[in-house]
Amino acid sequence: MKDLLSLLPIIAIFLIFWLLVIRPASRRQKDLRAVQRSLEVGDEVITSSGMFGTIRSIVDDKVGLEIAEGVVVQVARAAIVGLPPEPAGFAEADELEGEPESRSELDDPTEAEPVEEHRPEQEK
Repeated sequence: MKDLLSLLPIIAIFLIFWLLVIRPASRRQKDLRAVQRSLEVGDEVITSSGMFGTIRSIVDDKVGLEIAEGVVVQVARAAIVGLPPEPAGFAEADELEGEPESRSELDDPTEAEPVEEHRPEQEK
């Protein structure tokens, strides 16, 4: 009976490790495989290297990813890690009414206050 009680902390540590580390990692891996299987032409994706692009072709495990207009690169399907997140905190175009269109409308250089330069005095 003492032997079983001495194993109880080790079993508890393994269960906690499984709940906090192994189970979430396997769930993320399962979700990633589902995303990679469901890729279609026209989907916007992000790769493991951080490149954003639009899928233009899928042939076996190769994906043609358009990263700029007219620039299509071949990447492995496994390099695609998901769909890009929706930008949070960006204002919609309707909310920007009345906002200046360019930087030149924000600052008029003719109205800028002169900036005094601070130079340390030279020792003699």
